[in-house]
Amino acid sequence: MTATGTGPAPATGTGPGPAPGARIRLNAPEPGWSIEADVVVVGSGVAGLTAALRCAAAGRRTVVVTKARLDDGSTRWAQGGIAAALGDGDTPEQHLADTLVAGAGLCDEEAVRTLVTEGPAAVHRLIATGARFDTAPGGEEIALTREGGHHRRRIAHAGGDATGAEISRALVEAVRDAGLRTIENALVLDLLTDADGRTSGVTLHVMGEGQHDGVGAVHAPAVVLATGGMGQVFSATTNPAVSTADGVALALRAGAEVSDLEFVQFHPTVLYLGPDAEGQQPLISEAVRGEGAHLVDADGTRFMVGQHELAELAPRDIVAKAITRRTHEQGVEHMYLDGRHFGAAMWESRFPTILAACRAHHIDPVTEPIPVAPAAHYASGGVRTDLRGRTTVPGLYACGEVACTGVHGANRLASNSLLEGLVFAERIAADIAETPAPRTPADPAPAAAAPRATLPLLAPETRTAVQRIMTAGAGVLRSAESLARAADALDRLHREATEATATNTPGAAHKAPEPGVEAWEATNLLCVARVLVAAARRREETRGCHWREDHPDRDDASWRRHFRITLDAARALTLRTTETAGFPPAVAP
Repeated sequence: MTATGTGPAPATGTGPGPAPGARIRLNAPEPGWSIEADVVVVGSGVAGLTAALRCAAAGRRTVVVTKARLDDGSTRWAQGGIAAALGDGDTPEQHLADTLVAGAGLCDEEAVRTLVTEGPAAVHRLIATGARFDTAPGGEEIALTREGGHHRRRIAHAGGDATGAEISRALVEAVRDAGLRTIENALVLDLLTDADGRTSGVTLHVMGEGQHDGVGAVHAPAVVLATGGMGQVFSATTNPAVSTADGVALALRAGAEVSDLEFVQFHPTVLYLGPDAEGQQPLISEAVRGEGAHLVDADGTRFMVGQHELAELAPRDIVAKAITRRTHEQGVEHMYLDGRHFGAAMWESRFPTILAACRAHHIDPVTEPIPVAPAAHYASGGVRTDLRGRTTVPGLYACGEVACTGVHGANRLASNSLLEGLVFAERIAADIAETPAPRTPADPAPAAAAPRATLPLLAPETRTAVQRIMTAGAGVLRSAESLARAADALDRLHREATEATATNTPGAAHKAPEPGVEAWEATNLLCVARVLVAAARRREETRGCHWREDHPDRDDASWRRHFRITLDAARALTLRTTETAGFPPAVAP
């Protein structure tokens, strides 16, 4: 893959770009089994299961493919809640205003308006599905709290700080009650397309024993990507181990456009476990600050006061930057979140999950401040879609964190993620239900077009190297120098993998790994990491959660627009810009 500064410059411009459908695939065995469906949904979080339930209700034969078990995705880790204008005096317009401010000028306003207008009804449909939210004491009204960037209490939560787990429970039960076909422990590999470039299914690898094992295919004219995030691109993240950017990498290989990958939100308050901590880290929900906890340094000074009108409840990019600045000024590794004034009863009732996680690491929030530092949390960018969830590849949809709908802009507003997954999953299902009747089982799926290139596989142990390169060069604070180092280091890994694939002879310095889950994950991470770095190098400004110390100001004249990024069959990166902060139409399926 040719990226900015690592070879020939990528193509630029603002035109419609090349036709979608460039075919690159992972190095994997040919499918040894297949099944037929009308829709295959890849992912089992709030977005994936909502889309699956709605498609099945519309009479479409729906198959759910998920990388681990049905309830093992990112949704179950969501603590704070789901944002919607549900309270007295709150309105979608106010929710819109807060979202646009957080997005730092890059939200697609039409997408945000869709989200906030349809959001309240979507939450009530989720409740009808079986989700139980916390209610106000002595009543049946949903209890609402505040988080960063919100001027009103509009965050519905469940189990105190276990909102995602409750939503996941309700949706998994609904899927099982509906008898939907599910394939668990399955890593999606590549998109299948017909001779016209239309989606015709996916290939996947099923791990472990079951009805299907090894590499197979699900043939379907509609594929919904709901694979979640890419937090494992970095060393320290709140994302689970399965969040290895598989959906974004698949879409890139299929020729789909991706956007806004440079806008990775680092959650400001993640439990600090030491300078060498890697992998998934415990999140300290923004709702803790919403209930009145203070950010302080080692001397107990509240450093957010005076930096923003909302102090500790400023948008996440502002808080993360403030923490990073303070640590640099004082030469320390972390700050503290002080909620000792809550008392034991409030910690135990309102934040039981966080309390248990802290105590498991020998920290008691009841009696001492919690050490916190930013960690990779949420990808505001992803596979570009329109308001019906359609990507630029016909028949391929995306929703949830893997998608870029334009809702989040340069920085996601707290607790908008679950709502986005819910609203746009319903819109995808409605679009699929309105399409002409799918093929019958007697009309087999067309054969996939022959792939024109493969990505060289990375050795599984290379995953750690990718993560450390990204954390050092493309983390909270970036510069031309740090991003150039990251690009060079990532290119070196890619070259070594390419050379190993080309030679693959006994005694070679770098021997190509065997195809397998760990090698595929590492390859996906490297692919997406290189695109992210290319976009971050090109955006020479500071905006939202993209912080360039060498370009500290926001530059609306030059950069109030999105990148539209594709890979062609020769693995060359093409980067175009939109004319405005809004997205152009996607290709209709």
